[in-house]
Amino acid sequence: MTTTSREINARCSVARSLEVLGEKWALLVVREAFFGVTRFADFRARLGVAPDVLTARLETLVEGGVLERRPYRDQGQRQRDEYVLTEAGAALKTVLAAFVAWGDEHRPSGFGPSVVYVEETTDKPVRLAFLTEDGRELAPEAVAVLPGPGWAGPPA
Repeated sequence: MTTTSREINARCSVARSLEVLGEKWALLVVREAFFGVTRFADFRARLGVAPDVLTARLETLVEGGVLERRPYRDQGQRQRDEYVLTEAGAALKTVLAAFVAWGDEHRPSGFGPSVVYVEETTDKPVRLAFLTEDGRELAPEAVAVLPGPGWAGPPA
C-alpha cells in the first residue's frame, strides 16, 4: 500500500502548522497580537491588509486555536469581536523569534532589528537555542533532523 501526499501532510507537523499559519498575513496578525492589537480596525490600520484577506486570516487563526474571539461593545456602538491570543497563540512567540533571528541575519534591512527579545525582569537580550536535556547548548549544525514515529516517508 502506498502512502499519498495527503496522508504524509496529515502526519507532518510542518504541513499541519502551515494549514493555520502558512499565509503571510497570518503570522503578521500574530505579530501584531503580541504588540497588544486585538481589534479588526487596528489590525487593518497597522498591516494595511485588505478587509476580506484580514477577515479570512482571522477566521483561520480562530479555527486553528491561535486566537479567540471576545465580544466587546464601545459605548453607543454595536457589539463587535476582538481577537486575543490563546495559549497556543502565545506559544508562537518562539516561532516569531526564530523568524526575526533568521530575517535579521539573512535578510537585513539596514535599519537594525525591528524587535528585540529580552528577559522581562531585567530587559537583558535573549536568543533562541537548541538545548540538550541536560541544558547544554548546541550549534544548529550539531543538530540532526530525523524521522519521528509519525513519519510516513515520501510519496511513492
